[in-house]
Amino acid sequence: MSDKIKFEVEFVIQSSPQLLYQYISTPSGLSEWFADNVNSRGEMFNFIWDGSEEQAKLLKRKSDEFVKFTWIAEEDDSFFEMRIIVDEITKDVSLFITDFAYDDEVDEAKMLWENQVSSLKQVLGSA
Repeated sequence: MSDKIKFEVEFVIQSSPQLLYQYISTPSGLSEWFADNVNSRGEMFNFIWDGSEEQAKLLKRKSDEFVKFTWIAEEDDSFFEMRIIVDEITKDVSLFITDFAYDDEVDEAKMLWENQVSSLKQVLGSA
């Protein structure tokens, strides 16, 4: 089995970093765009899609800046991170996503993120 490769995607989002952070770091925020339902107990987050459930551990977070999770079912060092970047000059806000996928699944994973972030933009009124 080959190792997963790291990929990054960036999306410009019309939102304040503070509001965006609520949507990427809290169960209620994540439930609005990332999964059908999200529950958390401490650092453990349960993501539910169409009846299937995935558990992730919150590895790191910094208020209004980023969250970093790892999927419990994965036996490797992969993670996914959602980082808020504010352009110093234009003040544009971007959501910078780092994730891992197998070589033949990277395009599919990027499309999945595009769809998810499209939902996030609609929730934020940024679409």
